[in-house]
Formats: sequence, structure tokens, C-alpha cells
Amino acid sequence: MGEFEPGSLPDLLPLYYRRLFPFGPYGRWLRYGGVPKSYFENREFSFTLRDDIYVRYQSFSNPQELEREIQKTNPYKIDIGAVYSHRPNQHNTVHMGAFQAQEKELVFDIDMTDYDDVRRCCSSADICPKCWTLMTIAIRIIDRALTEDFGIRHRLWVYSGRRGVHCWVCDDGVRKWSSTLRSAVVEYLTLVKGGEDTIKKVTLGDTIHPFIRSSLSIVEKYFEDYALVGQDILGSRESWDKVLALWPPVQDELEGKFNKKCNSIQHWEHLRKKMEKYRKVSYAEKEIMLQYCFPRLDINVSKGVNHLLKSPFSVHPKTGRVSVPIDLKKVDEFDPFAVPTISRLCHELDTINHDENEAEENEREPEGPRRSRDYKKTSLAPYVRVFEEFLEEMDNFRKGELLRISDSKRDF
Repeated sequence: MGEFEPGSLPDLLPLYYRRLFPFGPYGRWLRYGGVPKSYFENREFSFTLRDDIYVRYQSFSNPQELEREIQKTNPYKIDIGAVYSHRPNQHNTVHMGAFQAQEKELVFDIDMTDYDDVRRCCSSADICPKCWTLMTIAIRIIDRALTEDFGIRHRLWVYSGRRGVHCWVCDDGVRKWSSTLRSAVVEYLTLVKGGEDTIKKVTLGDTIHPFIRSSLSIVEKYFEDYALVGQDILGSRESWDKVLALWPPVQDELEGKFNKKCNSIQHWEHLRKKMEKYRKVSYAEKEIMLQYCFPRLDINVSKGVNHLLKSPFSVHPKTGRVSVPIDLKKVDEFDPFAVPTISRLCHELDTINHDENEAEENEREPEGPRRSRDYKKTSLAPYVRVFEEFLEEMDNFRKGELLRISDSKRDF
């Protein structure tokens, strides 16, 4: 019941977009209070249709027009792009060089596949509760830095629907940042460096930056349960040698001394004791912890103002899961496997209509109120509420800023 099969997507999407997609809050988000009317009109949307037909540079006069087009085409995926100097659907008619991306949310894309060299439970697109802790750590580290180090207020974290998370930074000033500024922020937040052929990807200097110290305090809370127990990174000779390779001085001493009777926690304590004599000149223990747990960002997604990112509330075509907002107050409790699938939602909707005999009544009611009640009666409701709380916080902040500006202009 509610199990998703990819072949069922064409049949389920029309019902999802007609009855369940939260178009009201969605349109409210993308219009941002106080921005010019052209702000929404000049926003790019991209649709991936059936058979991988990819349509870029879509734009709409208002959220209602966007809603009608989505319900008409039933896209498998919706991507959101930048706000341009001209309407994206007219970009071919604009003089060459005049069509420019002007602003967009600062976005981050964290994908579990980028951790394949340090997770043992899964690989590629697969995830499980053991490795999902990496996404929890990433959210906590990045979100703390955004708020405390950069003074950012409005962050929308969203589950991708399959193997990662996205962050949308929506502060008014940040949306206007240049590619240079965006690149600088991502560079600040990047510590794990090097490709597949690089063994040691984290190297700390003589003085540890405050950002890294704060990040370490978060990693340390998860490291034992995640890396030593869940991933068992020192539980076999192969994994033990992989960790030792990150610190050659200790590797030479412990070569061949792997003890099959010990677990990863015991091996870690043994390794730490061996590293004690290097403590004055080395941060080996911290470097290992960071290499195995620190966030790995896709810099290209973040630095480009014109880069597209999957929209919240899109349905992932492989898993059927909805890309839902994550409650920052309950990050540790978020379970990607509990996220509703489109199959489950449509089944819930059918059950509601049957039990309450609402089918005929709904036909006589306005489209907006019906839809609002529909998604609020399904397992999508708590995730929409997280989204609405995010919007309310932005609205309240904006009202407070307007009041503050008004007060500052008064003559006493």
C-alpha cells in the first residue's frame, strides 16, 4: 500500500499537482514581499518532462500561470533558476549580452555520492540510516556557519528526494551576491579537498581556524556512533590500513598490528595513544575525524548565479519521494525513509475521499480551499507546515525591518 513504482509516475503526477502540491505557500515564497512585480516574471523555471525532455527558460507572469502550466505539463522534475534582466521565455529576442542573471538565492547541494570514499555501508545513489548521519552533520555545520559566521537569517533546508540535501539562503541581500562572493563563501566552508587519487584530503595548519574548531565540536558529538560503531571504519584490516594511511608516522609503527579481536572503538583508542607523542606538532586525530565527517559541497552549484536547483516539493522520479523541507529544530529526527512518496499521498487522498465522501462536495468548492484542505489531510502536511513557518519568519522579519526604518525616519 503506497509503494512507489517508477512506471506509475505519469498516472500519479496529475493528481499530485492538482490536489496536493502547495501552490499557495510556494508562490508566496518566490514572490518575496516587497519585491517588484517583474521579480517573479523574470524568474527562470525549468521542467523535465516524460522521456527526459528538458525545457529551460520557462517564465510566468504570476504564480497562477505557473500553476496552470505545471498542471498542464505534469513535469517529472521542476528546477528553479535565477531572476534575469528580462523574461527568460523571451531570451532569444533580447540583444546578445543583455540577457543577464541578476540575482538568486545562495544555494548549497550536498550529495551522498561525494562521501563514497569514507562510507562503508552504501555507495553511489544508495543511502541507509547509518550514512544519513553525514547529512545531519553537514546541515548542522553549514547552518551554524551561515547564521553565526555570516549573519544569515533565512535558510530553507530541503531533502532532495533521494540521496542528499539542498539549502536555499533567502536573505534579501544575499540573493544579490555576485558569483565572486558566492565562491568565497563556499571556499570558506570547504575543507575536504582532492580527487579520487588524493589519500589525505584534510590538512590543518599550525593554528586551527574558529570555523574549524566549531565544526569539530559538532563532528565530535557524532563521530563514535557514526564512524566507529555505524561505519566500523577500523573494523577490518582493509579499513584500518585506509585510516592509517592518513598519518604515515603512525602507519609505520602499527603496520601489521591489526587485532581482529578488537572493535573500532578499541582500535581508535589504541591509535590515539600512538598519536599522543605527535600531539605538539600534529592534529592527526582531528584531520581523520574531519576527513570522514566534514561536509562536501558542490562548489559549481553555489557559485553560479544562473545555476538551476531542484525545486522544493518536486517528486523524485526514481524513489517517488517528495523533496520536503527539513525542520531545523528536529534535524536529528529527520528520516528520509519516512518522507511520503507520491504513491502514498495519492492513496491517502483516495482514502480521504472515500471515507468522507468528499468527491462531489469538492467539485462545488473553490479550487484554492479544496487544495489547501487536501494536502493538510495527508502525510505531506507537517512538511508544508515547516515551509509555512519559514515563510512566516521571513514575513515577520521584513515587517520588523519596515517598522524600524519607519521609526528611524521620524522627527522627534
